[in-house]
Amino acid sequence: CDYSRGRWVYDPQRQALYNESCVDIFKGWNCVRNQRSNAGSVLRWRWQPDRCDLARLDPAKLLENLQGKNIGFVGDSLNRNMYASLVCTLKQAASKDLKKWRPIGSDKGITFLGYNVTVAYHRTNLLARYGEWKASADGGPLEEHGYKQGYRVDVDIPQSTWSEAPQFYDILVISTGHWWFAPEKFNPVTSPMLFFENGKPIVPPKSPREGLDLTLKYMLSFAEQNMKPGGIKFLRTQSPRHFDGGDWYQGGKCHRSGPLKLAEVEEMFSPANKGVNKEVRLVNEHLFRAASASSTFRLLNITHLSEFRADGHPSTSAKKQHEDCMHWCLPGVTDTWNEILGALI
Repeated sequence: CDYSRGRWVYDPQRQALYNESCVDIFKGWNCVRNQRSNAGSVLRWRWQPDRCDLARLDPAKLLENLQGKNIGFVGDSLNRNMYASLVCTLKQAASKDLKKWRPIGSDKGITFLGYNVTVAYHRTNLLARYGEWKASADGGPLEEHGYKQGYRVDVDIPQSTWSEAPQFYDILVISTGHWWFAPEKFNPVTSPMLFFENGKPIVPPKSPREGLDLTLKYMLSFAEQNMKPGGIKFLRTQSPRHFDGGDWYQGGKCHRSGPLKLAEVEEMFSPANKGVNKEVRLVNEHLFRAASASSTFRLLNITHLSEFRADGHPSTSAKKQHEDCMHWCLPGVTDTWNEILGALI
């Protein structure tokens, strides 16, 4: 079944898989508790694939099927969003016999002791190791190209937060994308990405898009070589943002009360329109290419179904200086991602 294509169907009887009391929900994503105006209606929409059905995730059944296995989420805060959704769901079947801990570099983790199942999240923005770089007084290849400072990105070295993760997990969900095109962090003029391979700077310097391709090639290969035999590996596609009227720090808003229509989706996300949300499909070009080049990674394609859900972000309920139109309300759209994950494993 191709779960990535379908439509959202309103179901007034539909209930969330868990509620706002789950302590694993980051407070800025708890739209019910933060009283986002449409927090209740967000939960009433059901994803209906075109040629099959997507079953509701049964936490007890999933824990039984996973007995003795571990699931790891590796990536930026959108994978933390997905991690929290899954943990909150599984707790509905096993809320007491738990152990919180951080396995091998993870940011968060929990073991369901009755099933010997561990679920954990490893934070990494680029997958690859990176850090500040400054020009040397002795000069060098990058200095000769006029660079004075930036961020060194070692495309062939995983960030330490997840470098030991593959050997621990039976199921691994990897993602990257948002940070690669974040000018407030990696400004192409004042703080550019400077890519290194085999410990040496790549010259002439590559663009972020070229660097992303190289990083994905190395990081997926690293996971393949180091994961348990028979482990299941997913590359999750890009999660869309829904900023109207400007980007994150430019007054962008997301006040939609329901899913977008197909024409609205194309208007918002088509790269041809050069809008602030176009990066989702540009990043996916790299992710699709990397997955197709791998013999073992499977795509967890959540992009198209999520593009409709402009109503599913925390918006002003996150209570930040800017509206959050990137992360997802929990409970919310991310629960559907995990229902697809559950169907695939």
